[in-house]
Amino acid sequence: MKAYNIMDQINEKISNWEQFSTISDNFSSNVLSLDQMGTTDVAALAEVGVFVKENNRSGTIIVRDNDPYCVQNDTEGLEMMPIATALDQYDWLRDKYYWKAVPMDIDKITTQYAGKIQPQGSFIRVRRGAKVTLPCQAAFYMTTENMTQMVHNVVIVEENAELNLITGCVTQNNVNSGLHISVDEQYIEKNGKLTSTMVHSWGSDVIVHPCSGIIVEDGGRYESNYISLRSPKSIRSYPKTWLNGKGASAKFLSIVLGSTDSMLDMGGDIYLNAEDTSAELAHRGVCIGSRMYQNGLMVGNAPCKAHVDCAGMLLDTEENGFIESVPGIRALHPDAQISHEASIGKISPEQVEYLQSRGMSEDEAISLLIRGFLDVDIEGLGTELDARINEIINLGGHGA
Repeated sequence: MKAYNIMDQINEKISNWEQFSTISDNFSSNVLSLDQMGTTDVAALAEVGVFVKENNRSGTIIVRDNDPYCVQNDTEGLEMMPIATALDQYDWLRDKYYWKAVPMDIDKITTQYAGKIQPQGSFIRVRRGAKVTLPCQAAFYMTTENMTQMVHNVVIVEENAELNLITGCVTQNNVNSGLHISVDEQYIEKNGKLTSTMVHSWGSDVIVHPCSGIIVEDGGRYESNYISLRSPKSIRSYPKTWLNGKGASAKFLSIVLGSTDSMLDMGGDIYLNAEDTSAELAHRGVCIGSRMYQNGLMVGNAPCKAHVDCAGMLLDTEENGFIESVPGIRALHPDAQISHEASIGKISPEQVEYLQSRGMSEDEAISLLIRGFLDVDIEGLGTELDARINEIINLGGHGA
């Protein structure tokens, strides 16, 4: 029922395309300069860890509404360009990768629009053996009220290559309503490593519908960090990951703040298909009035090790807010070792009182307990984003 409710909201949003900016004929063919971005845009992107005026990134690509901004990177072995440009330039991209990790018919949205529009989004490729030391960044930025943004992104980390990717998805502060649909395909080849950190900060009436697929080959490593700072109206996120090569591994961490009136359905399926594969999936949710679902399914098809951990902290049940955690495991091989746990709780008054006896105020004590629950330790995002994560922690005082 929960999935239907969210898809129903999306279908309602797209039932009358005329109320949105058109996505079929209104794409810009020009790649614009980052220098054309104003101070408001720069500040909004910094909130989600994307910096356009600094030199601590290996490359940058930004989609602003339906216009691509792209800065040419000078990092050896790294390619970044609009996906439409890459499809024109590389015949092998469409044959080997494009729509291979996410099927075109995964749902009615992708089925209806996959082949109908000029693709908008990013292409990022790390060539064989290249180790990109500085993070590269991509951003998908909505600045127009009640618009639709649809993007398709492909990331390829070739054999023995490494990449740290930061992706920020954000609406301008005065934008409350809209629809964001994304298809994200990520490929990690033999002994490659991809660390992907995605930060969302949405307007209160935005509907978000991501479709993600990750394929990991022999010895490959995929690490995902997902942080939601401002909840959208609804989101259903179920990335599917295939660990197809011997020794392939994946680790997912999500940190979500659920605000009043939001519906957040967060999960993910991981298929451990080869010997010595391993996976971890951890959700951390702080609820202040949202309807929050935490899910995760591990499927062991070979000798493997995996663990699912769903944990929620319920600070406020305003407007019938709740957390529902249902981690899942499925072993299809006798040597598959898979475990799961789920916990939902609130801040203990005894813990708060103890910390107050040590000299803390009530708000300081609650914030410290939330910090320990979230256990945030993600590097490279910058002081602005650190401050926004601290906002999640400090919101605990409001639920006291």
